[in-house]
Order: sequence, then C-alpha cells, then structure tokens
Amino acid sequence: MSSARELLYILFGASLTIATALSLGILLFRLLKIRLPRTEALSLAFPLGAASLSTILFLLCATHLARKGVYIALAAVSVASVLLWRRQTEEPQPPSDLPKLWRWSFPIIFAAFTLVYFIWALAPEISPDGNAYHLAVVDHYNRAHGFERVPTDIYFNISQGVELLFLMAYAFGKHSSAALVHLAFLATLPGLVLGYARRFGFPLAGVAAAVMVYAAPVAGIDGSSAYNDVALATVLFATFYLLQIWDQQRGNRLLILVGILAGFAIAVKYTGFLAPIYALGFVGWKLRRLRPLLTITAMLALTAAPWLVKNWIWVQNPVAPFANRIFPNRWVHVSFEHDYQTGLRHYELKDRRQIPLEVTYRGTTLGGLLGPIFLLAPLALLGLRFQQGRRLLLASVIFALPYLDNIGTRFLIPPLPFLSLALALALARWPGVLFSVMIAHAILSWPSIVGIYCAPSAWHIDGIPVEAALRIESEDSYLRRLSPGYTTDRLIEDQVPKGESVFLFGATSEAYTTRRMLVRYLSAPNEVLGDILWTPIFAGFQPTVVLDFPFPARPLKKIRAVQTYAAGAEMWSISEFRIFAGHREIPRSPQWRLSARPNPWDVQLAFDNSPVTRWRTWETAVAGNYVAIDFGSDQTVDDVKIESSPEYTNSQIRLETLDANGSWIPLGVGPRQTNQTMRVDLRRAAAFELKARGVRYIVVNKEDANAEDLRLRPSAWGLALIGEAGYDQLYHLE
Repeated sequence: MSSARELLYILFGASLTIATALSLGILLFRLLKIRLPRTEALSLAFPLGAASLSTILFLLCATHLARKGVYIALAAVSVASVLLWRRQTEEPQPPSDLPKLWRWSFPIIFAAFTLVYFIWALAPEISPDGNAYHLAVVDHYNRAHGFERVPTDIYFNISQGVELLFLMAYAFGKHSSAALVHLAFLATLPGLVLGYARRFGFPLAGVAAAVMVYAAPVAGIDGSSAYNDVALATVLFATFYLLQIWDQQRGNRLLILVGILAGFAIAVKYTGFLAPIYALGFVGWKLRRLRPLLTITAMLALTAAPWLVKNWIWVQNPVAPFANRIFPNRWVHVSFEHDYQTGLRHYELKDRRQIPLEVTYRGTTLGGLLGPIFLLAPLALLGLRFQQGRRLLLASVIFALPYLDNIGTRFLIPPLPFLSLALALALARWPGVLFSVMIAHAILSWPSIVGIYCAPSAWHIDGIPVEAALRIESEDSYLRRLSPGYTTDRLIEDQVPKGESVFLFGATSEAYTTRRMLVRYLSAPNEVLGDILWTPIFAGFQPTVVLDFPFPARPLKKIRAVQTYAAGAEMWSISEFRIFAGHREIPRSPQWRLSARPNPWDVQLAFDNSPVTRWRTWETAVAGNYVAIDFGSDQTVDDVKIESSPEYTNSQIRLETLDANGSWIPLGVGPRQTNQTMRVDLRRAAAFELKARGVRYIVVNKEDANAEDLRLRPSAWGLALIGEAGYDQLYHLE
C-alpha cells in the first residue's frame, strides 16, 4: 500500500468515527430540546455521542455485525440526520470577555501542541499498553467482526467502551487511526474547561487551566496514544459540567445526559465508577427526591451494564479481573489480584514521599509527568473561598481516589482538569502571575524542553516523528527501531502457524500479531502453565515431601484432607492425593467425585499422576481449606499418602471422614513425613503437559532468570530454537 493511500485510510477511519460520535451527540441535544451556547453544545456533544456510539458498537459486536459496511452506514445515517434535521437548539454565543493577550495566547498554544500531538498519533503506535492490550483486543474483535471470548487474558474481560470506538476506526486505518480517536478526547477537554469557566464567571482561570491540562506531558502522550485515561478525564469532566448546568437550570432532561455519561465512565474504565456515585450524590443532595435518581440510574445502566453482564456470562465475574473473592471463578486467581494491586500501589518507589517530585518533573518510576508547575498544586486550597473552588476541589479529591490503588502518573489525569481549574481560580486575583504560570507551563511542557529536565526513562513525547507519521519512513522500519515487542510479534507471525498458541513469561506488543498469546500472569490457566514449566527448574515446586496417614482398614465413602492452620502468607498445594488398601494404591475411578475449597477447578491436578502438576489454593491458606473425595460407594481404605512440594511448610493437615451422623471426624493420627527423590524426567514431563494443553511454542527472554534453564538446556526439554528477536527467543516443542 502506498504511503498516501495508507494515510488516507488512517484519516478516514478516525474522521468517520469522530464525525459519527459528534453527530450522535448533537442529535441527543436536539432530541431532548436542550439549549446551550454553540461552543458548549459542541464540546459536550462529542463525549455524549461517543457514549452513544460505543453502546451501539457493543450491540454490533455482540451480534457479530461489526463490519466496515455497517460502520459506514451508521456514520451516513448519523451525519445525514444532523444535516437534515435542523432543529435549533443552540443559544446565542456570548461575546468573548477575554483581554486580547489572553484571547490570542490560548489558540496559539493549543495549535502548537495539537500539531505535535497529531503527528505523534499519526505515527505508528509504539505505546506500551496500547500495543500490549488496548489494540491487541481491538485487532481480535476486528478479525472476528465482534466479541471473541478469550478467558485466558484479563484484558479481554474488562470494560472496553473506548476500545470499541478504536475498533470502528481500526477497521479502516489500523493502529494510528485508533490513536487519533483518543486524540479527539484530548482536543475536546480544553474546550470543556474553557466553557465551564466562562459559564461560571472566571474565564482567565479557564484559559490557564485549559493550557495546564492540554500541555501536561503525560496528558499529551497518553491522549495521542491508544490509551483511555484522557477519554475518562473528558467523560468525568463532562459529567461534572452537565451537573453544574443542571444545578443552574434544573432541567430534568439534562439528567438523561448525566446518566449516559456517568455510565459511560464505567464503560471506559472501572475507575469511572465514581462518576455515578458523584452524580447520584449531587442530585440527591440537591433535590432529595427519588424520581430524578431513577432517571440517572436507568440511563447509566444503559451504557455501563452491558459490560458487567458480558463479564458475568463469560468469566463469571462482572468486574473481572477484580473482586475474585466475592465472585470466585476459574479464570483469575485471588493471589494474582493481590499481587497485581500491591504492585500498582507501590511500583518501585521506596518512599511515597517521592511521589510529588516523580509526578511533576522526574517521571522515572511512575510512567510520565504532569510538569513542574504542578508543584504549586497546594495553592489550589486558596480556591476554597469560592463556591466553584470548593466544588472543583471536592471533585478533584473524589476522582483522585483511584490513585490510592495505582500511583502511576496517568491515574492523575482524571482529576487533572478539576485541580487545574481550582489552582487557576486561586491565582486569578493576580492575572499577571496566572499568565506567567500558564506560559511557563507551556514552555516547560514542550517536548524538546521536557527532555532536558525529566529522567531519560520518563514516558513523554520524545521528538516529532514527521517522516514516520507521513509514512516516508515505513511503519515496519519505525516500529523495529522503537518497539522491541514488534520484532517479537513479527517473528511469531512468521514462524508460528495460524491457530497455534504461544506461551510467554512476560507481556509483549500483542497488537502486531494474530496468534493467541498466553502470558503467564494474565489468567489462572496461564499461571498453571507457568507452574508446570517452573517445577523442573525449582526444587521447591517438586513433589518431594510425602505425608503418610496410615489407619486401621475400614470402609469409607468420603474422605478429605483439611488445612487446620492459618498458614500466614503461604498457599497450600497437593501434587498427588493417593488412596491405599493393603499397601496397593486404589486406581482412580470415574465414579469418584472430587472437590476442593478454594480453587475447585484445579482439583483434578492432584489426581493425575503427573509430577509437574499440582492443585494449589492460589491464595493464602486458611483453616478449613480442603481437598475431598466422594468414592460414590463404600471403599475399604487403610492408608492415604499426600505428595506435596517443600515450597510451603507452614501447613498442618488433618485427614477426615464422615461419620454416621454426617459429621466430619478425624481419621487416624497425624501424618508421618518423609522425603522422596524425583526419578522421572521432569523437563520432558512438563513438555508433555504443555503439549497436552495445546501449547507448542514458547517465548523465552534472555534476561528472564526464571526461564534460564529453558534457554540453556533446550534439548533436555525437547525444545528447538526457531528464531530470535532482540532478547526474545522463540522455541518449538517437538
């Protein structure tokens, strides 16, 4: 494809999606006969229309009608309806009350940064998460023409409201087209900030705050990449904005729009759940009547509930991959959720007191920076003397609450518009100072300037890739230079047959391969695969400990091993659960009914005669955890042997059976513990288990110490090296 044609498709896909969303938003205003000044209506129309379009696209994906022809028809109907149905809903635009210097400074700054952001978004997508999962999910849906059930990847089972907008654009212009759609949210946000400030009487603060938000380095790179944080910020601020307009006018039809946006905030990202809480709390506090709250609830359910229902049906957890203790399922381990959230709360910071400097000008550890001007953020408290200042600061605090669970800088983007407005409002009594702060922030946020003071590893726009954006430099060349995961993707695409799965210990840029990637930590079944591969490598995983429970022979129908001690931070595992009669092991029978608590889905791994598989609690072991067997009929038994690994030693196991009254009672005395030596080839056994689970390809990174044995002894595993890409090596299980 020629570069000009490729650019045309990119721009067409993005423009089609943006125009459709904007048209649907305008139609909502006209349908509900809501009158606002033109600039306000247009700024609010895009996020409202995006919410409507995303919901329509959900229905298309659910019915596998997500196709180019349908997108074009949807766009044509939406745009034509706006052009043909010319109901007048816009109020006269009030004249600008800005001084000339302020009136011209904003469009100049806005245009300069927009040009940089546009070029960055137009260039091939190299963002970490955009390539790792946002667009990987989109690519799968695009090829399937709708939703595809992928329980082995948590990112397929979260809310994806913005990703569906990406999907429409991606169908025509691929990755860059999706990034341009996110850029539309970023470009909309300053207009919302300006409109809000003008409506409530502090336009100078509005201009300064719009620049603070738009020029912030982390907002710039996030908003010009295929992410969703800026989209969430735009939706949250639009929800807040509409609530303030409603508070002025008390028009009930505005609450319909509030509900649509509040629900869409959840559809964009789970952390948007605070939007419905804020909206319902604000309206309830103002009116103390039920009917308006029901209006909001009904509309937010329309845009949010489909995602929760989809997750419930496919992975038995409406808020996957979280709350797995409340919604236990076979797809995500409780231990993963705990480790994942713990990592996000701390990253690699030794002291949380480093956060202010990290998020303002260093950007070393937390992934991006807001800009040094935000070291002045405490001055926003001076805005408490104004009603609007109090409302903005309250909203800032509320929408910053998710930051407690993820201290990455981009999680400060949603509260950023509120904080910026509150800070600008506090400084507005000194226009000269406020103007200087605005200009200083714009200068310090310019990409070439940011690179002078931030850490080299800080996530920010680094350079202006004009040649890559215009495809003078090919996409392949650009990605091979700047996206290491891309070369791995191309290797996999070239060497792995269609329909095959690839196991990886760590994530890569999945957006550029069509093969199914099984990343170890992204699902419970994948973690089991990793456990199998690690068992031959780590002695602590191997079943060398035997607990022997002899007792006088007796007929039993049910028997179980029970954890009687809260094992601290440890799990409990069983590699094999063996039943004996007269020193002979009783063969496992299809009549046996196995159960376990927790993790009943893996209980069969304790009864499969494989030395490299094991049942694990996959959460901290507590008293009452068990593995049980119902023989179906009486079975004479005189001994039980439980083989387990020495990895977890803080366990106290008791053998129990059911008495005549249906109560569990101890069976025999405590176990005798012995050790056994592994006499089987664990590496070959692990390879056999992977092939039995449909995995014949493995990617090993040279710097992954956990996988060093696979890399250094491939023949012992039955592995054949079939390609290398950077530090990644691709192996085939023979």
